[in-house]
Amino acid sequence: NGKLVGYDVDLAKAVFKQYGIKADFQTIDWSMKETELKNGTIDLLWNGYSMNPARQKKVAFSRPYLKNQQVLVTKRSSHIDNLSGMAGKTLGVQNGSTGQSVLDARPKLLKDKLKNKSAVLYDTFPDAFIDLNANRIQGILMDQVYADYYVNHQKNKGDYRVYSTKELPAEYFGVGMRKGDKTLHKKINQGLGHLQKDGELQRLNEKWFGSLSN
Repeated sequence: NGKLVGYDVDLAKAVFKQYGIKADFQTIDWSMKETELKNGTIDLLWNGYSMNPARQKKVAFSRPYLKNQQVLVTKRSSHIDNLSGMAGKTLGVQNGSTGQSVLDARPKLLKDKLKNKSAVLYDTFPDAFIDLNANRIQGILMDQVYADYYVNHQKNKGDYRVYSTKELPAEYFGVGMRKGDKTLHKKINQGLGHLQKDGELQRLNEKWFGSLSN
């Protein structure tokens, strides 16, 4: 019905409710996220934003609120059940995502195995699933929490394999903001801490993803 919904939307609303604030939600080009934040088009990056050293140079992160990992999603019919199975195949990743960063930072892990030693970039994960289902790509490197969610909402979820490995690093989601916004940073951390303490964070995790640690 034209309204944005999702885990991060619910979580943001729960934090702002504590302060009597109604937040506006703005969709953006994810590859331009830090630029949008710096320019003041938005005030927070709240969209499964993985915390890592490169991003910490650009933004201030809130306390972490969800543990995550990069995984490889394939069709079972392709018989690809590990990273080596992607040799000579085509991989999809979201533009500007952690998955793309992992590919570029550790090319020997997966990128060098791919056809043309490069991945197909997508604006959104649903777009990547369309191509995976059409066999235009053979795998998607993406966040585990989103992989589990999208696979569970496919028509035939048993057709997919979600492969995780310790070779792909564990990470945490946090809210990104400008480093100068000290008061905002404090209030977001307090709000997240309260939700974790009273169990609301866990309830939201289970609502959207099933049983997850945070």
